[in-house]
Amino acid sequence: MALVDGWLEAVFDAVAQTRADTAALLARVAAEGRRPATADLAALRPGLHLRLTRDELVSGVGFVAAPGLLTDVPAWLEWWQSTADGGVRPLLLDLDPAQSAYSDYTHWDWFALPRDTGRRAVAGPYVDYLCSDEYSLTLSAPVAVAGRFAGVAAADVYLRHFEGAVLPLLRELPGPARLVNARGRVAASADPARLAGSLTKGTDFQAVLEGGRPVAAGGLRLVPCRRVPLVLVVDGH
Repeated sequence: MALVDGWLEAVFDAVAQTRADTAALLARVAAEGRRPATADLAALRPGLHLRLTRDELVSGVGFVAAPGLLTDVPAWLEWWQSTADGGVRPLLLDLDPAQSAYSDYTHWDWFALPRDTGRRAVAGPYVDYLCSDEYSLTLSAPVAVAGRFAGVAAADVYLRHFEGAVLPLLRELPGPARLVNARGRVAASADPARLAGSLTKGTDFQAVLEGGRPVAAGGLRLVPCRRVPLVLVVDGH
């Protein structure tokens, strides 16, 4: 699955660059003896715009602040998206807890997995009502400053783009095959019995990823991708 690694690793490169830029920015603000505000995050925008126009798989990219990080708002997404005409636009959200159903994003996998594990993650696919109303994957990684969690750097990939790239590979395998994330959510599938977005239960896929080696379980062969947090599941029956 080297090609899968390669496609998603390019997206994770955008996440890693955003993570590095954000950590450096927050460290500079801390060195000034103050806490950051939303205005400080504007310095991230040139890099975010570049990543959107450079990588065709990336449909959205940015930094999502941990609640309480910023002085002027309780929560914030410094998030930019590509447009149909090749431009970029900001995501403008109402995150007022009294009015918005999306004000608490901390329970979503793309935020919770990096926060809880300290590792990068692939979340979804899910219908991204927050950003695009598209069926999407979100790749994310934790941002820390002085050892403290500050939020996540993340990038979105439309599922239709990802499936278009990986389904031909999955169909070449000797049995029904799918790719799942650490939670067991199917990211792409050539198995008609396991649709993208469905949940595969009964297996600790996080442990498979941490082990880093193929394993057999219940008639399935589980192969962790080398560089990205996805597991290839091939039915041996």
